[in-house]
Amino acid sequence: MSPQAALEATARAGAAAFQAGRHGEARRLLAEVHARVPNNVQIALMLAYSCRALGERGEEERAVDAILKADPGNIRALILKGDCRDAAGDARAASSFYDRAIKQSERVTLPGDLAKEVTRARTESARLGRRYRAHLEQWLGAKGAALSPRFAQALDIMFGEKQVYYQQPHGFYFPELPQRQFYERSEFDWVPALEARTETILAELNGLLATREGFRPYLVSNPERPKIDFHGLNDNPDWSSLYLHENGAPVDAHVARAPLSYAALQALPLCRIPPRAPTIMFSLLRPGARIAPHTGMLNTRLICHLPLIVPPGCGFRVGNEVRQWEVGKLLIFDDTIEHEAWNDSDQDRVVLIFDIWRPELTPEERAAIVDMFAAVDAY
Repeated sequence: MSPQAALEATARAGAAAFQAGRHGEARRLLAEVHARVPNNVQIALMLAYSCRALGERGEEERAVDAILKADPGNIRALILKGDCRDAAGDARAASSFYDRAIKQSERVTLPGDLAKEVTRARTESARLGRRYRAHLEQWLGAKGAALSPRFAQALDIMFGEKQVYYQQPHGFYFPELPQRQFYERSEFDWVPALEARTETILAELNGLLATREGFRPYLVSNPERPKIDFHGLNDNPDWSSLYLHENGAPVDAHVARAPLSYAALQALPLCRIPPRAPTIMFSLLRPGARIAPHTGMLNTRLICHLPLIVPPGCGFRVGNEVRQWEVGKLLIFDDTIEHEAWNDSDQDRVVLIFDIWRPELTPEERAAIVDMFAAVDAY
């Protein structure tokens, strides 16, 4: 028998022993073959699994290293390497190999047994991530560091628990503005006075709801533009609005029916861009309705919600943060960051919506934006 034939016979015998669960025999035969052909991935994999079954972590890891040298993206080997590093107490290295295996798995269709291994790798990576985060928080706590909500969100992003969202206006982008999802009520000195008028505004809203006259679908098809379906909400009263100020001008008939609501907003830094803005409207979301994730037109404004009727089961997400509407407490956010809303209750949800200038813009920049849109409209 030639040396090559003998080597192939040894490989077959080693594979048969491995499949039969005779790991001691398999380890001996496969190690002999592996020494001759270290780049054979299948031989090295069977050798690694046999060594694992025998509790020989060092030999297992050496076989795995040979696989990764020949095939750095081998998913099985990456997971095995993660296991070896975890067993050795090297949690950071283990996480890196598990995460690489997970990322590699997203590029291919996996056989069932390997899919289970990837699921296990996700579980192990999450476990190590929790341990790492606990270590950081304990360390920071011992140092007396204050974990602000922003810092906590940074940790969420660091550990993959939250996604990073950026401004994505589909009309006009003004550079170098902060990428903030929500602004806090305490940042605006006009908020307390407006919130104090919630009952007055709600009383006028109830009068409007008595007849519902003036409410119309928020999304109305324009026959002069291509029709783009927005998750079934085009021309759909499930998401309706009654405008007090539309296309940069008051809707006199509606203002006459809610004069105090309209007046309450006039001293605010409304985003005035004739004939486009501001928009002031009562926004109604019917029971069971959902507004799918979307982004707004321009990032030079912030959108404000004054919640007026909020049954249980409603929710609102901007970027990676979900907040609940609370009657009389403003939510102020950047609508060019992906956001969505839902009403899972059996009652209507209504908020008063208006837009204000972003506080970071100078008066000169605001004036330039107004002039630019005037030029756009004159074109």
